[in-house]
Amino acid sequence: MPKRENISMSVIRRLPRYYRFLLQLQKSGVVRISSTELSARLGLTASQIRQDLNCFGGFGQQGYGYMVEQLAEAIGNILGVSNRYRTVLFGAGNLGSAIAAHMNFKDLGFDLIGIFDNAPSKVGSIIRGIAVQDTKNFPAFYAQHKPEMAVLCTPRTAAERIVDHLYQLGIRNYWNFTHYNIAMKYPDTLVENVHLNDSLLTLCYQISNQEGNEH
Repeated sequence: MPKRENISMSVIRRLPRYYRFLLQLQKSGVVRISSTELSARLGLTASQIRQDLNCFGGFGQQGYGYMVEQLAEAIGNILGVSNRYRTVLFGAGNLGSAIAAHMNFKDLGFDLIGIFDNAPSKVGSIIRGIAVQDTKNFPAFYAQHKPEMAVLCTPRTAAERIVDHLYQLGIRNYWNFTHYNIAMKYPDTLVENVHLNDSLLTLCYQISNQEGNEH
């Protein structure tokens, strides 16, 4: 896919939402949908949706709407879901095991090819058909398989050491569930940080604020 310049991150972050919703419509047998219907279901304005999609070319026809299957395919191509970026996961604890077992990586542009942990109780266990390996074996694994992305589910205290090692080997892309700020030390990396605590605290505020308004 050609590189696209000057697309705002806010637009990029809405694309997975469009894509997920369109796939749901496909499964429900919906063939065509108007921007007005799409906006009502997504809680966005029709104008916002049209502006977002126009960043990537023309989709749909005025007065006719969008063909659901074609738009889903187009957005999937924009997102790059047909890629198979070789992926490894570090940290086979509760969180890492759940992500490895339940995330459908291959439908999202990635191929999970290795899971690593340094706890003897984890090494050798099987998660989704993949045997957990000792972290010390990773250099040899990297030399053979050249993974392009790492999922980090380790404790914060271990994350910096692991990232230093991965960076030296050549990995520049991270899905980061730790609280370690990778990009601060390595600004040439691509990092998607996932802070579950932040999400829960946001909900906590909303509930608290709602209760305050009721009194």
